[in-house]
Amino acid sequence: VQLQASGGGLVQAGGALRLSCAASGFAFDYYAIAWFRQAPGKEREGVSCINRSDGSTYHADSVKGRFTISRDNGKKTAYLQMDSLKPEDTAVYYCATGDPMYYCSDYLDERDFNSWGRGTLVTVSS
Repeated sequence: VQLQASGGGLVQAGGALRLSCAASGFAFDYYAIAWFRQAPGKEREGVSCINRSDGSTYHADSVKGRFTISRDNGKKTAYLQMDSLKPEDTAVYYCATGDPMYYCSDYLDERDFNSWGRGTLVTVSS
């Protein structure tokens, strides 16, 4: 299993970025994909998740209405569209996956995910 996150960068508050998570080495269609982030000095936080079957999604309250997760199974890639960025969104963002039976619901626990990509840094300036 390999996951590679990309698309991070420096953006001003109010701006937008789109992160990509390219997958290989497993049947992408059959797995939920999640995004987590970790800000300096803080614990890793679950941000968004998209399910494998019905494509339903979960977004943490801190990003709801601003971030949108999506997936393209043909390209084996998941995306995180981040709009209206705030300085508090500054963090290293990681994509992750776990057991094929996992279903995103109302909370993301990093212990449910056993495959992680290298992160991509997002910096939002005020």
